[in-house]
Amino acid sequence: MRLQWAIVGVLFLIIVAGVVVLVMVPMPAPKTSTMANPATTTTTATGTETASSSLPSNTMSDTIVVTSPGGNATVQSPLILSGTARGSWYFEATAPAKLVNAANVVIAQGPITAQGDWMTNDFVPFSGSLTFLPQPAGSTGTLVLMNDNPSGDPANQKELDIPVKF
Repeated sequence: MRLQWAIVGVLFLIIVAGVVVLVMVPMPAPKTSTMANPATTTTTATGTETASSSLPSNTMSDTIVVTSPGGNATVQSPLILSGTARGSWYFEATAPAKLVNAANVVIAQGPITAQGDWMTNDFVPFSGSLTFLPQPAGSTGTLVLMNDNPSGDPANQKELDIPVKF
């Protein structure tokens, strides 16, 4: 009888150890395909990933592509945003966007919203709009699209900065 309890105890310990290993060991991120001309990204001191200039300013390393507005576009309120982003860009089907002026003052902010099932590694279309007060003609600003990062970990933060004109 003692031998049976010993075997049960050993099996129990093996199962517990297996569960601990599964929970504690991080899984590698799934590989994603790359575009024909992928941009490289740069991580700043704050951990923010930004797009390089090897692709147009409205594209970031096969993660997000903004179709409107284009880089250096002249914009007015309401600014209509559209494009596609990988499902991992969103959390609960949204991600933050903001518009800053040349002095880096936020003049508008709001979400972009996935227009389909965002729980995928595939690209999902998005839309959004930002309303802001008129800016001086000829002045510049930046549209900043950020991935939704519920972890708050700076290493997981990504952003795409698109220069705009008013």
